[in-house]
Amino acid sequence: MQTQEDLEERLSRPSPADVRAVREIEGDLMILGVAGKMGPSLALLARRAIDEAGIAKRILAVARFSDSTIREKLDSWGIETIATDLLDQSALAKLPDCPNVIFMAARKFNTTGAEYLTWALNTYLPGLAAERFRDSKIVAFSTGNVYPLRLLTEGGATETTPPSPVGEYAQSALGRERMFEYGSSRWGTKVAILRLNYAIDLRYGVLLDIGSKVYEQKPLDLQMGYFNAIWQGDANSICLRAFAHCGVPPAILNVTGLETLSVREIANQFSRRFGRSAILRGTETDSALLSDASRMQALFGAPAVSVEEMIDWTAYWISSHGHTYGKPTHFEVRDGRF
Repeated sequence: MQTQEDLEERLSRPSPADVRAVREIEGDLMILGVAGKMGPSLALLARRAIDEAGIAKRILAVARFSDSTIREKLDSWGIETIATDLLDQSALAKLPDCPNVIFMAARKFNTTGAEYLTWALNTYLPGLAAERFRDSKIVAFSTGNVYPLRLLTEGGATETTPPSPVGEYAQSALGRERMFEYGSSRWGTKVAILRLNYAIDLRYGVLLDIGSKVYEQKPLDLQMGYFNAIWQGDANSICLRAFAHCGVPPAILNVTGLETLSVREIANQFSRRFGRSAILRGTETDSALLSDASRMQALFGAPAVSVEEMIDWTAYWISSHGHTYGKPTHFEVRDGRF
């Protein structure tokens, strides 16, 4: 992958399972909050899978589109865009009905100092959306941050681990889940909640953060010494296939890689690829933000893209000065303040 076009093609390449999934989804598809890091490639995956299936379905992509280039790109892919402020109740009410909704609207970074806006987007808006689309199936993205930090000896949190979110971002994300649970309970809405940990896009992600620091010879903090990650294309695929598992009460699913990855070892792998020493600071603590994706594997199989492939691709992207979003994940944060 040498260009962003190559990357978008790889992220949105449909598998046979994706094609089967869109055949089984009854009716059109709407993505709320499509303009983030993950939404465009998810919309394109759905478009390509529908085309490959040889069926007729509309994909409606909704966001404010403050960056007009994202809307232009989606339009060029044959995806119908709708520009609206989802926090405007009258605008939300005017959106067309749609039998299948993916909810992606969220706010994480710059929460500190503007906590009210994070709560509005992560909790108030899901309540509005749950009511507006109460007759739809809803797949809603959440985050593994709703779990407490886990001791390495415990293993990752499972879907039955009681939430214990650290910090206002994570608390508001749990609020999002509760609003969709409320909607499901009150109106019988079938919902699936995806607790995602670290989707890897070569322009953004924890591997990019680690690899860039090795390449640029900058210190790398080891306090949050372990993590999980999944290729964004695999996470996109699971999202489409999750419609088959929407239920009342909502189905909850951890979405991430199967391995517990060591920041130190990943840094050393980049070091070998770049021929540059990793500058490591501090020591690993005995706990980290970790999720157990065994249920995801049981339902959908293992992710198609391996950790080694993601490291190789990221190393090439960094060394060839590929475009990035310039937004670190802040995976090192342990106090929940983003």
